[in-house]
Amino acid sequence: MTLPTRIKRFSVLDRLSHVFLILTFLLQTATGFSRLYVTTVWGKKVNTLFGGYDTSLVIHEWTGMVMMVGFVLHSIYLLTRVDWRAPVKSIFGPDSLVPNLTDARQFGQRLRWFFGLGPLPGFNRWSYWEKFDYWAVYWGLPLLAVTGVMLMYPLSTSRFLPGWSLNIAALLHRAEAILAVTYIFIVHFFIGHLRPSSFPMNEAMFSGSVPMEEAIEEKPAWVQRLKEEGKLESARSAAPSLWYRRLYFMFGYAALIFGVYMLINGIMHARQISLH
Repeated sequence: MTLPTRIKRFSVLDRLSHVFLILTFLLQTATGFSRLYVTTVWGKKVNTLFGGYDTSLVIHEWTGMVMMVGFVLHSIYLLTRVDWRAPVKSIFGPDSLVPNLTDARQFGQRLRWFFGLGPLPGFNRWSYWEKFDYWAVYWGLPLLAVTGVMLMYPLSTSRFLPGWSLNIAALLHRAEAILAVTYIFIVHFFIGHLRPSSFPMNEAMFSGSVPMEEAIEEKPAWVQRLKEEGKLESARSAAPSLWYRRLYFMFGYAALIFGVYMLINGIMHARQISLH
């Protein structure tokens, strides 16, 4: 059997969801930082781009609600992917993003390889760092959503919770937002695009496919499993067209540059912001 030159990795829905998350997250970062740093010259300039302090809040709140809807729809989609006839096997299987014992073992293998004490682990569809990358974002969204809604409706919140809970909500919302921005714009960008094996860009989430040589090198257990299950031929994918590659390279690097710009300025002006 002739191996396909490219193999499908992400569906159209996966890729659209990723673009949705990129756009909403960047918008939330910009509007959130414009308000957090409004006492600085830089923050005022960013705030002006969104029509001022109050308008940026409206944009921030509505974008947050759109993100919450997306989170709920994504969670429902995840439930539809579970084989409820064998839920445990499905949830902890090789196509699942739920961490399992194999990930812990491969993490240990990776450490041994790092110190020259053993070979690289043969990853299946997902590596342990990809799973961590996914859940780092997933668990943070509900925290931002709950604290955000509390701050959006302080009077309603105060009917059920003591007033000091709003201070805690503001602290948690700010801390989680800064953590998310730092993680996405440093760790995620490095894992996704700046590793030697991915540089200058990991195109999989935009093109939906990867070259077969890359798949064999990075995820040999996945390719082998598809062979054994007779699914390799059906996973064949065409290469993205030149115009489309140019488009997602421009979009991807524009997002990366914008994110790094926000992060660097956030760090540079951190001492200048008023927390009152």
